[in-house]
Amino acid sequence: MSPVAVLVGAPGAGKSTVGKRLATALGVDFADADALIEADAGMSVSDIFVTLGEPEFRAREVAVIAEALNSCTGVLSLGGGAILDAQTREALKGEKVIWLQVDLASAASRVGMNTARPLLMGNVRGKLAEQMAERAPLYEQVSTIATNTSGRKVREVVDELLAQLTAESSDD
Repeated sequence: MSPVAVLVGAPGAGKSTVGKRLATALGVDFADADALIEADAGMSVSDIFVTLGEPEFRAREVAVIAEALNSCTGVLSLGGGAILDAQTREALKGEKVIWLQVDLASAASRVGMNTARPLLMGNVRGKLAEQMAERAPLYEQVSTIATNTSGRKVREVVDELLAQLTAESSDD
């Protein structure tokens, strides 16, 4: 078993929003890696970062994603930093990975001052810009489909992805 699609991208790219709508349009389940980590740990991502530290969060993230890639048959959304791990990037080979691209202004306005994002605390815009620049080559490396969500309606993005997934499936 394998997900129909795996979504990657920066915080604020729309992974959860687009992912839920895409799953509904495809008639499949939606799973969010961060929610799976929270359920497994019995605490929020923010609390994991604060009490256990980022290395513990990343270790849990790798394990949860490996399991989800084998058990999820719907749309799976990964946290923005999940692709930093080489093991996760390797596990994504052969999957339909959609990179939701977003510009800094759109991402920053969507994320806002969200305290649930521990790696963006403080200078949100500056940290987000830094993360986006660092992670872009990795998102590109793992993705099979890319689309920009900046300034677009969710329906437009989902319709485009449905068309691309359908086209990709007919090529298989």
